[in-house]
Amino acid sequence: MRKWPSIVPGEPQDLYIVVNHYGRFGTAFAETDLDRANYESTIADLMSGQHCDPLRVIMFNPETHQSEDVSHAVAQDLLRRFSLEGRSVTPSLKDFIDRHAGRDRQLTLRLAVA
Repeated sequence: MRKWPSIVPGEPQDLYIVVNHYGRFGTAFAETDLDRANYESTIADLMSGQHCDPLRVIMFNPETHQSEDVSHAVAQDLLRRFSLEGRSVTPSLKDFIDRHAGRDRQLTLRLAVA
């Protein structure tokens, strides 16, 4: 049996993909280049409006066979970063943050300002 090489080079790496709602076209993972599927690029893409209606952020690692919905942590981090930059949450992220940061939203904002 032939063993195929991994599409993910080097050591185990967590990859992040965003699930978007595309209106009447439905829900799908956003197409992402492997070199931009890291955490920082995902956050930057969300903050810059690259995703029009994000529903979830999923982290997965093909080498360790792990996956996790990290939407709550990403929503909190987005709130913190917007606050540190003195920016308002963009309209495209408002529903995502409301849905995933929920009751933690005020606490996150207070901690970021302190």
